[in-house]
Amino acid sequence: MKNYFKNAIVCVDDDPMILQVLSFQIEKHINTSETLTEYFSDPEVALEHLNAIKAEGIPVACAIIDYQMPKMTGAQLIRKMKELDNATGFIMLSGQANAVQIDSLIEEKLLCKFIAKPWNEKELFDAINELIV
Repeated sequence: MKNYFKNAIVCVDDDPMILQVLSFQIEKHINTSETLTEYFSDPEVALEHLNAIKAEGIPVACAIIDYQMPKMTGAQLIRKMKELDNATGFIMLSGQANAVQIDSLIEEKLLCKFIAKPWNEKELFDAINELIV
């Protein structure tokens, strides 16, 4: 069966309410027939699914990652995801980020944008749009 998705957006946050709001906002701004959107509350499950998405031939254009999660930090997750797919662009969406880690990710060109919670929907959409064009 042919895959019709041009790209994917992956969101990882341990708070289900944040994922629900992200889902509502993102899917109102993107073409869901062209862009696959996946939402995960567990970073380890997100890593497993990243491989499945790649196996389907769908490039993960954008990943929106929380910083503070129980099993690993967003910085650790970004580094692991970058190893699996160097082309993915990362946005960190967090209210409790470690400034040293954020600066390090930016300096290493692993993070495209940091957005503090609570976020502005237009700022988030503009950041996503830069990555999925």
